[in-house]
Amino acid sequence: MNAPERPVRVRVTAPVAGRPRRTTVVSEIDEGTGVGDAYMRSLLRSQFRLAAGMTALLLITVGALPYAFAHLAWLRHGHLAGIPLPWLLLGGGCYPILLLIAWRYVRVAERNERDFHDLVGRPEP
Repeated sequence: MNAPERPVRVRVTAPVAGRPRRTTVVSEIDEGTGVGDAYMRSLLRSQFRLAAGMTALLLITVGALPYAFAHLAWLRHGHLAGIPLPWLLLGGGCYPILLLIAWRYVRVAERNERDFHDLVGRPEP
């Protein structure tokens, strides 16, 4: 008589578990998760605050000139070297102010982006 065949043993194992997936801020931003959205909102909020501040500064400085011309007679009727003061202020005085505001805006915007890049590029613990 033949001996009955024994059933074949099958080993059941769990899949090999690798290291847990490490997410970075960049991947959070790319995937559009809540954390990535929070980072992007913070950058956009800081850039918007900067733009609003520079716009307010522009309105206070250059935007106040028409008010000054309307209410200050000495400014409206004054002359310097035969040239009316309003022409001098509007034709040449505004540009240094505009350049200074633009220069400051670019410097602070680049600093905001550099800070954001440093925050995003930092490896997580």
